Amino acid sequence: MSLSLKSTRVRVAATTAALAVGAGLYTAGAASADHAVPRTDKEIPNLTQVQDKIKAFYGDTVDASGQHYASPDSNYAKQLADIQKKAKAQLENVVSNNRHAKKGAKKPAIVLDVDDTTLLTYNYELQQGFRFTPESQDAYLKSTDMTAVFGMPKLVNWAKSKGIEVFFVTGRDEHQRDWSVRNLKNAGYKPAADASHFFLKNKKTPPAYLACGAKCTTVEYKAGTRKYIESKGFEIVANFGDQYSDLQGGYAKHTYKLPNPMYFLP
Repeated sequence: MSLSLKSTRVRVAATTAALAVGAGLYTAGAASADHAVPRTDKEIPNLTQVQDKIKAFYGDTVDASGQHYASPDSNYAKQLADIQKKAKAQLENVVSNNRHAKKGAKKPAIVLDVDDTTLLTYNYELQQGFRFTPESQDAYLKSTDMTAVFGMPKLVNWAKSKGIEVFFVTGRDEHQRDWSVRNLKNAGYKPAADASHFFLKNKKTPPAYLACGAKCTTVEYKAGTRKYIESKGFEIVANFGDQYSDLQGGYAKHTYKLPNPMYFLP
């Protein structure tokens, strides 16, 4: 999540900002997506201008204490609404079909990532100047609730009310569980984020169902967890994430990529 090589997140604000405004992963003539070394500075988007575009996309709003928040009238919020509309239509079909499901059929479920899928990290990102560290994340999560991603509590709570089971699968570490559960509840998510519905990375004692153990890639960890959920008698009818690595690997009937121009997680 920082520019540090020690971070598991890779900062590509320059490329993802271009994606957010519809220009693709790179502007014309930019370095390729396989991280080829730029030949000239013209192949590198200006960092300050990219950050300004990110703020504009989120409709940056600053409160009296100097904290930054996204605007519900922003292009970010509008893009979310379009995605959620499509997801709601698909889930309505699931609900309708489920009324006629045969006895013993798998129960429909949805899976959601946490950061920038259910909870918005924008304020944290701006506070840190897009420089993630595990220490700063811990300090923030321990003391501060992130706001909900616009529209997601309404969609998630509706799904639960219609008999769709709700699971959260995050790359956050196990030691951040209590803070995350508190935040999800305070942000308006009604489905229980208990141990059987909320999966966090446990590097010290990884679950037996993950063959890759503590060395899982994001795709292996998330897909492996979805496979485990389905083994419990559920059919994952929709999987929501802000990173493509949240969605890859199968074990979901439909996938929904939410916008996030702030970082890239392979």
